[in-house]
Amino acid sequence: MQLSTTFRHMEASPAVKDYAEERLEKIKKYCSRDPIAAHGTFSVERNHSHTAEFSLTLPNGIAIQARETTEDMYSSIDLSVARIERQVRKWKEKIRTHKPHGGPRLQVRQTVMAAENLEPQPGGAEGKLGSGDVPVIRDATEEVRTLALRDAAMQLNLVERDVLVFVDSEQKTLSVIYRRKDGNYGLIETGVVAPAG
Repeated sequence: MQLSTTFRHMEASPAVKDYAEERLEKIKKYCSRDPIAAHGTFSVERNHSHTAEFSLTLPNGIAIQARETTEDMYSSIDLSVARIERQVRKWKEKIRTHKPHGGPRLQVRQTVMAAENLEPQPGGAEGKLGSGDVPVIRDATEEVRTLALRDAAMQLNLVERDVLVFVDSEQKTLSVIYRRKDGNYGLIETGVVAPAG
């Protein structure tokens, strides 16, 4: 498996890359073919925590992600790969039989904004920023795929997120699936018809 890598706040390490590639090889037994994309991000923070994050994209379009942080990079890699393996094992039949649904693929913008810029401040002050002036911490564009509801639930779990925006393959509308605090799934059906892709 070919792994592209990004190293943050540390020297690029062929030993870390080789170790990660070796560990990821065990995922291949659950897939009929190699992932078309595998990327690892390795970072060390000031408090000496080591984070390993992996993103894999399978030939059928399914994305799998995992992230772990420990005091040792090799332990973080082991735990991340173990997490991917658990998820893939749990969903292996759906992964093997998943067929892309075609349909439109959209791009949506996702931004992260600091809470203190949106919430009231101590003393009742609303802050001096207008609604268009809220600083953005992170800005990313993500692809919204056409999925059946069950496939959207699987994808939500495999990318380890709380929310996933998708185009419902039956309704052809933009929908949002999310993990509720009680462990169940919530579905928001917007009724907005997705533009033809």
